[in-house]
Amino acid sequence: MHLAIDVSWTQVETTWREPGARVGRHYPDVGLFEDIARTAERGLIDLIFFGDSTGIPSTWKGSIEDAVRYGVAWPRMDMSPWIVAMSRVTKHIGFGLTYATTFMHPFYVARLLNSLDHITNGRLAFNVITSQRKADAQNYGFDELMEHGQRYDRMDEFIDVCRALWASVEPDAFEWNRETGLVANPAKVRAINHEGRFFKVKGPLSVPPSPQVVPVLIQAGGSPRGTRTAARFVDHVFGARKPIPAMAKQRAEVDAALRSEGRDPGKVGIIWSTQVMVGETEAEAKKMKERLIDRVPREAVGAWLSHNTGFDMSTLPRRFTLRELNERIVAANASPVGFVQQLSQTLGHDGEITLEEFFEQGLRTATSYATTVAGTAAQIADYLEERFEGAGSRGGFMLRHSQAEQIEMLHNIVDLLVPELQRRGRFRTAYTGRTLRENLAV
Repeated sequence: MHLAIDVSWTQVETTWREPGARVGRHYPDVGLFEDIARTAERGLIDLIFFGDSTGIPSTWKGSIEDAVRYGVAWPRMDMSPWIVAMSRVTKHIGFGLTYATTFMHPFYVARLLNSLDHITNGRLAFNVITSQRKADAQNYGFDELMEHGQRYDRMDEFIDVCRALWASVEPDAFEWNRETGLVANPAKVRAINHEGRFFKVKGPLSVPPSPQVVPVLIQAGGSPRGTRTAARFVDHVFGARKPIPAMAKQRAEVDAALRSEGRDPGKVGIIWSTQVMVGETEAEAKKMKERLIDRVPREAVGAWLSHNTGFDMSTLPRRFTLRELNERIVAANASPVGFVQQLSQTLGHDGEITLEEFFEQGLRTATSYATTVAGTAAQIADYLEERFEGAGSRGGFMLRHSQAEQIEMLHNIVDLLVPELQRRGRFRTAYTGRTLRENLAV
């Protein structure tokens, strides 16, 4: 199995209060991230992953006030310069960078990712996302959220343009011939002349092809439309945490979509988001888990839920059904997946819930308490093995709550869990690939 470490929310959303959290070393100190990279590479981890959002959450009560007050999804930085620093103190581990195709321009992103793939010597992944976050949309000139299907239409075209740009300069175009003075062969550098619904790009890309040429492409769309889009280009799918039968169902849906695109499902893994707490003892791990929900304000929960669905949860009545909530969210062009989808699966679409119950469940979701598995290395290895086999044994896990709050917890992954997985023959004992793509091969 493959293992990635998710540092998307390092020391925000209340985790900065945890024992061991390095308050004052996170923003903008790069040393913390260098420490994380060195430690993760010592554990032979495949990838350090950076999710992103670019606006301060403002959906809750139409204000940024509670997000600012409690550190919900902010402060956040563009992690591309930090990846450069982390790559300079490592040799093998990969880096996953997130940009929203809903807002960004493909020429800029293609050029930037090419440059980062050069700097990292072929260790870059691009997490391709759409965005349903109003705070982000407003920073890019959108008054309202783009409709769900249109977001994926734009993503389709965005990736088509990026891939055309990455192919616009052939790998052997550059000659650097001192005798003739020839830098590159013009016949191997071609414009793409793209004119589509969303973008008009002449090209070609103005840089040499990078070690991977195309960075590893990751996409997390779990809806039927998201799955169809992912099947066109994805190298690995980022899957949300769910029960094993639902994992197997998503694996089957992804495989069917890949076959419809003429692609081999055996070469595309699903990297499942998985929250773990690993301790020397089970009691130690469970104690760490309990701290996740300790003294977290309701307003922080509301800001988090509203930001990640694109719908203002402060407008909810005292009692409602999940069907009514879904209808409100869809009407706002927001996203009913994630927490709301999980509630619907548990309670049914016509299941009724009170506002207090909703926020109690929301607390456990926003902090990942509800889905965090705490235990010894052997217990966590048992858990991962069962899920790996149940989901088709292709891909691996994106570990959250392993080090994002405390780098000391990353040591528990590296020094306790990884050796246990290695003893079971479930994880590598050395990096064997030259690039991230090679190391992530299914």
